[in-house]
Amino acid sequence: MATVLRPLVALLVLLLTVDLRDAAAQAANTTERKPDVVYVPTPQPVVEKMLEMARVTDSDIVYDLGSGDGRIPITAAKKHGARALGIDIDPKRVDEANRNAKRAGVTDKVSFVRGDLFQTDLSEATVITLYLLPNLNLKLKPVLQQLKPGTRIVSHNFSMGDWPPDQTVRVGSSVVYLWTVREGMASTAP
Repeated sequence: MATVLRPLVALLVLLLTVDLRDAAAQAANTTERKPDVVYVPTPQPVVEKMLEMARVTDSDIVYDLGSGDGRIPITAAKKHGARALGIDIDPKRVDEANRNAKRAGVTDKVSFVRGDLFQTDLSEATVITLYLLPNLNLKLKPVLQQLKPGTRIVSHNFSMGDWPPDQTVRVGSSVVYLWTVREGMASTAP
């Protein structure tokens, strides 16, 4: 039985990897823009809480917008078995994240690409993580609200203005916000 399942599992992993690569290629079509934020890493206890609040499992596809050194996608893959895509506009951060993924042994589940998060197709994500500034969260809000119902969005330290979070948790000096996209939000998004 196990001999029969191995090729099927390998095929499934290959197909899932192709989907992530398509999203990665799309994200890489970016203009030569400078980063909108200064990179500040999310502390690991906050990373853990973000993924816990989003209830990340091995069936999730996590997109980290502004992925920096890659700690959120790497943790999602390593601890929860999720597939993940990190998107960052800074090529140095993308190189660093890819090195970290290799070191962590998760390159079969995690990809990092240079891309503009405002021009990236986020529709495949089941979980979106971000640590951006308030004005960037507000700019992304209409896009996030149009994602498929059930998609979870987790933000480190910054809210989404008048979109009330489903949950707010303090972790040390940080605050983590969770939203879940609901049916019909796309038509009411500003």
